Amino acid sequence: MTLPLPALPLAGTPAMPRIARDHIVSLAKLVVDYALQPIVEINTGYVYGYEALMRGFDRLGLASPVALLDHAAEADVLVALEQMLHARAIAKFASVPDAAGKKLFINVDGRTLRSGHLILGAAAKVLESKRIPASTLCFELSERYDNDAEPTFGAVVGALRTMGGRLAIDDFGLGFSELKLLCDYGIDYIKIDSHFIRGMAQSQRKRLLVTTMSNLAHVLGIRVIAEGVETEAEYIACREAGCDLVQGYFVARPTCEISEILSTYPHVVTARAKHRRDRKTDELLIRNQMAALPTVPIDAELPSVFELFRQSPQEHFFPAVDDAGEPRGLIHERDLKQYIYMPFGRDLLNNRAYQRRVSSFVTACPIVDIATDAEHILEVFANARGSDGVIVTENLKYIGVLSTAALLSVINDKKIQQAQDQNPLTELPGNLSITDFVAVNALDADAPRHFCYFDFDDFKPFNDRYGFPHGDRAISLFATLVRRSLGGPGVMVGHVGGDDFFAGLRDHDSAALRGTLAELLDEFRREARKLYGPEDQRLGFITGRDRDGRSRRFDLLRCSVAVLELAPGTMTSDLDKIHAVMAQAKSQAKHESTGMAWRRFSA
Repeated sequence: MTLPLPALPLAGTPAMPRIARDHIVSLAKLVVDYALQPIVEINTGYVYGYEALMRGFDRLGLASPVALLDHAAEADVLVALEQMLHARAIAKFASVPDAAGKKLFINVDGRTLRSGHLILGAAAKVLESKRIPASTLCFELSERYDNDAEPTFGAVVGALRTMGGRLAIDDFGLGFSELKLLCDYGIDYIKIDSHFIRGMAQSQRKRLLVTTMSNLAHVLGIRVIAEGVETEAEYIACREAGCDLVQGYFVARPTCEISEILSTYPHVVTARAKHRRDRKTDELLIRNQMAALPTVPIDAELPSVFELFRQSPQEHFFPAVDDAGEPRGLIHERDLKQYIYMPFGRDLLNNRAYQRRVSSFVTACPIVDIATDAEHILEVFANARGSDGVIVTENLKYIGVLSTAALLSVINDKKIQQAQDQNPLTELPGNLSITDFVAVNALDADAPRHFCYFDFDDFKPFNDRYGFPHGDRAISLFATLVRRSLGGPGVMVGHVGGDDFFAGLRDHDSAALRGTLAELLDEFRREARKLYGPEDQRLGFITGRDRDGRSRRFDLLRCSVAVLELAPGTMTSDLDKIHAVMAQAKSQAKHESTGMAWRRFSA
């Protein structure tokens, strides 16, 4: 039964009555509830965990949760309030039907860190009473306070690690000590602040910053959560930037009603499928080269680790994983050897009072998703100097390790495939390179982009009359002309196959491009005419059979071009839609006297 509350100021009132402040914990117990907001895997929409968000503080006349914490600090009861709030958040999480294996993200006020042992002890008791593993809990540190300035901070982090819990930096990108935390402590997650996510799809600077943050985190073996993702475009931009998890209104709003919570959010899967870039080639190469090393449970006894190394003398390290199969880093034989060769060293490690567990020997390692392209994995690995390899995950679960040699083999195999993709006649890049260029530039909306698809008109009758060598000469001729006319910075020229070509241009003026293309088409028409015999040149046509076997006249060779323009601010990853629009434009171009059709793409 909810007790009636005393009359209190309305929300936004700067002060709270003294009587209310003196009983702030008791009052908070009456009104505070927690909403859970799903944090989902970016590739599957599967719920990875929930952030517990305070609700009901407004009934105390307060504008925000921070105001409640500030009043508690003023009354010197902040630790007691935090303990109560954490217990309530854990209780709410425990009521979720499929909470097993999920993570619970709870905010912790930096001012309570000096009493961190009390905060952790109270949380551990509640977790135990609810039969929830300690590895479920992740404390979020806000950059509102300089957490590292607290002398006991290192000890609190160590106690959290021993307990099995995790640590996240909230509002990453806005604080003044976050890089120091990344450097000195075992941070598990960074939550990129919504400031960088909002409008990210239209801002190259924000995409660059988020990509850089993600790369840095992955080098250190840290997972990246994008906060405040509100639109599909922001979700796609976060995925392209390398974020692992997303949270925000695009996925689901926070809710206090457990019945409203899903285990998977299908619209995330749909959005991913609609905007999927084809990375199957890289994925197959990575799967072929990675080693599925046995794993060490993070809570395993050390004797079992000694036995694993004894059974596998060729291995020098093993991945350490938590109870959900998520990697926490590597455990190296070299770090254990110093104890093995010490007098009584093995006995010391086996002594529970010494408190040296598997988690004490885990070192950070770069972690990448199986869907990551090979070049990006190489970049992450190169920046992690001294690393023994890269841990590979699928849906955030460990699946294998790429050693240095394996990674180099992946890159080498990919280069061989790219060389095979190159057209031997024109020596221009083929379909794989063209598709990649379109996919990347269709998402980079800071400048105008033009995709040009060229196709010869009446090429088959010419080939039938004069033979394949003359057909090859026509193809080589156009390759030379298009290189000369369009080659330069920001341009990619490719050979789709046969008499089909592609040119992609970035940051080019539309009017100037129209003129260049018109000159290119005219020059090819003049030069292609010379490939015909004198009589055919005089007549201006040849006689041949169409695709249905009927005899008819065909004009001399010309090339038509369909141009798709993407204006600044327009972005898409829907390659199927691009191809559909281009197919219509190509058909139109063949019926235009200029041989050119121009379409402006609308996402």
